[in-house]
Amino acid sequence: MPRRHFVKYTFLKMEPAWRRLDGDVREAGKREFAAACADFADGHLLRAFSTVGTRGDTDLMLLTQAQNLDRIHEFHVVLAQSGLMKWATIPYSFLAMTKASEYSSESRLEVRPAHAKYLFVYPFVKTRAWYALAPEERYRIMQEHISLGREYPDIDLNTSYSFGLDDQEFVVAFETDDPASFLDLVQRLRTTESSSFTLRDTPTFTCISASVERALSALDGETLAAKVVA
Repeated sequence: MPRRHFVKYTFLKMEPAWRRLDGDVREAGKREFAAACADFADGHLLRAFSTVGTRGDTDLMLLTQAQNLDRIHEFHVVLAQSGLMKWATIPYSFLAMTKASEYSSESRLEVRPAHAKYLFVYPFVKTRAWYALAPEERYRIMQEHISLGREYPDIDLNTSYSFGLDDQEFVVAFETDDPASFLDLVQRLRTTESSSFTLRDTPTFTCISASVERALSALDGETLAAKVVA
């Protein structure tokens, strides 16, 4: 029987002083960071994304998933021991879980990114008035929302739930190779009835898919000299 998963979106920001360190010191820190990622990725989902050039307050995002919350906790403990993390802050962090949707049979019990070039991520909160509606009314309203999304088959949606786990209620992640298509979808979603029940859907992150090594190289423009051995 499929099991639900914990999902963690971790955004990192490097201190400017880190880029002024000697190159070998920066490289050692990146190697330790990459080794921790490789260890977790052996048996769990881990994807890296660069936000250099798309956000001013983050540089890198890690998407991790595991059936056991302790494993995500352990990964971040090990990650924090890397030299790179001594110069990094975590301005945004979203914890969620997967679960079956009330409104669609297409929901997933695990996040399954399709490895498109871009991932658009944001936390999402509905108004209390939404939850006061009768279940059948919420279902009716959401069918318009879902139907509109199906008009954009090149955009893949992964939704996870944060009720009681974190400040938001949902974390949504849209994956596509075409940012213009995503922009058009979001603009059209603003016209739906369900949009009137949105309390918060920011900040929004435009994330560029990359290997861990490539995302680390984007931090200072320096490529790791050799492959990392976990």
